[in-house]
Amino acid sequence: MSSPPPPPGPAPHPDSWSLVFPVKQTTIGKSRLHGLPDEVRQALARAFALDTVAASVTTAGVRRVVVVTNDPDADSFLTVGAEVIADVADAGLNAALVHGAHRVAAAHDATGVAALTGDLPALRPEVLAIALGAAPARRWFVSDSGGTGTTLLAASGGRLSPAFGSHSRAAHRADGAVELELPGLETLRRDVDTEVDLWDAVRLGVGPYTQSVLSRFEVRGLEPLP
Repeated sequence: MSSPPPPPGPAPHPDSWSLVFPVKQTTIGKSRLHGLPDEVRQALARAFALDTVAASVTTAGVRRVVVVTNDPDADSFLTVGAEVIADVADAGLNAALVHGAHRVAAAHDATGVAALTGDLPALRPEVLAIALGAAPARRWFVSDSGGTGTTLLAASGGRLSPAFGSHSRAAHRADGAVELELPGLETLRRDVDTEVDLWDAVRLGVGPYTQSVLSRFEVRGLEPLP
């Protein structure tokens, strides 16, 4: 009787990555910024996504950036170098990511695929490049600053299988994804849901779209401490 084959080894590190972003319609996004007027909240939701996508487009090793959205202003993502595909209406965040990942894999099956949340306004291209260059396993993730969520989930040579939502860090670990734990990833971990999160992103240094909205609406009380 022949012995069973050995388990597959780690996937080769991809030479390039395709990134997928799910973006809610900004009229319903960032509802937990309830201390701000609706007009400001909606403008910030779009600015967060634009800053995140713009940083990703210029990251070394990124081949393709795809935004999955039904937002009426989706063309704004084209201006920063991303592609846009229509979301499946009301299917939810994880379904949007699977939809985008399938489209990417069909065109570039040799690249790694990574899903990022669209609310990382302080993201730096060099920080994202460090994370993508580390790629500790076939399927891996980066947790958020709060330690319960996920800001990035990546896969090479297999399914993405996203489980974003409440307690997604635990869900991704339970499903076999390896957590990437490196120093210096603060701007990749800093997602923004609340005004406290936004203050912390400003402390790290937000991108030009978010800064423009803060200045245009004269949002006060978010200046970093000296």
